[in-house]
Amino acid sequence: MGPTAVIVSEAGGRQSNDAWRIITSLVLDGISSRHTRRAYSQALDEFLIWFRDDPGREFNKAAVQKYRAELEIKGLAPSSINVRLSAIRRLALEAADNGVMAPELAAGIARARGAKRGGVRLGHWLTVEQAEQFLALPDLKTLKGNRDVAVLAILLGAGLRRSELTSLDCEHLQERDGRWVIVDLAGKMGRIRSVPIPLWAHAAITRWKDAAGISEGAVFRSVTRHGHLTRRRLSPQGVFAVVKTYADKLHIMAGPHDLRRSFAKFAHIGLAPLEQIQLSLGHASVVTTEIYLGVKQNLHDAPCDRLGLLPVTDGADPA
Repeated sequence: MGPTAVIVSEAGGRQSNDAWRIITSLVLDGISSRHTRRAYSQALDEFLIWFRDDPGREFNKAAVQKYRAELEIKGLAPSSINVRLSAIRRLALEAADNGVMAPELAAGIARARGAKRGGVRLGHWLTVEQAEQFLALPDLKTLKGNRDVAVLAILLGAGLRRSELTSLDCEHLQERDGRWVIVDLAGKMGRIRSVPIPLWAHAAITRWKDAAGISEGAVFRSVTRHGHLTRRRLSPQGVFAVVKTYADKLHIMAGPHDLRRSFAKFAHIGLAPLEQIQLSLGHASVVTTEIYLGVKQNLHDAPCDRLGLLPVTDGADPA
C-alpha cells in the first residue's frame, strides 16, 4: 500500500487514524449546512469501513469507481451514491492540500464519474381537493392540531422548505404594503428573500401562536405527546413527521417537498407569473422552477397561439 493511502490505511495504525480524523474534520468544518455535514460524515465513515475490508486497496480513482459500482449493485439511488462520492472527492482534495496525498491522485479521484441519473425526479403533486383535505385534518381543539395546521398552511401557502419553516421567528412575519410577508428569509446557499403569504395561512399561524402563547422567538416548536409546549424548535424531521401523519390518513404518498411543489403548481394554474413563483420558492434558476411545475408542452394551447400578431397576407411585406 502506497504512502498516499495513509489516511485510510489500517496498517498505518494510530498515525493513519489520526490523519483520517484530521482530514475528515477539515472536510466537515468547511461545510456550513449541518445536514450536508451529517451526510458527508456518514458517507466517509462508510467508505472507510469498505476500504479497510481489503488491505491491498489503494486510495485512487480506480478504488472510488469500484466503490461506486458496488453501491449501484446494492440498489442505492443515484442521488445517494453521488452524495457519497462528493464526500470522497472532497476528502481527496483536502488530503492533497495538506500534503497527505499526491495532487495527481486527488485530481484523478475528483474526476471519478458519478452515478447516472435516469431522468429527473419530479416527486408528487397534490390536487386542490387533497390540499384542502390536508388542511382540514388536524384537530383544532388540541395544541398540536393548531400547530400542525399552521405548518401545513405555510408549506402549501408559501412553498417553504422544511429548514426554512423551522427557522422562522416571530420577527419574520411582518405586514408590508397591506399584506402579510415572511421577510428576510434565509434560504438555500444563504440567499435572502421575502415571501408573501395568503391570509388563511397567516390566520392559521396567528391561531397557533395565540393557543401556544408565543409572541417572540421561534414560531414553530415541539409539542410533547401529552400536548405540552416545549421551548425547542420544531426540527425538519418533525415537519416530515407532521406531513407523513396526515398523508397516511389520506392514504397518499406525500412529503414536505411535495407540498412545496404543489404550492408552485397551484400558483402556476392560477396564472401567477413564472418569475414570481421562482422568487417565492427562492430558486436561483427558473429551470428548477419549471421542473417543480411539471410543465409539459401543450399542443392545443401553445404559446405561439397567444402572440397577438396579425398574419402576413399574400403579397404583403412582412417587414
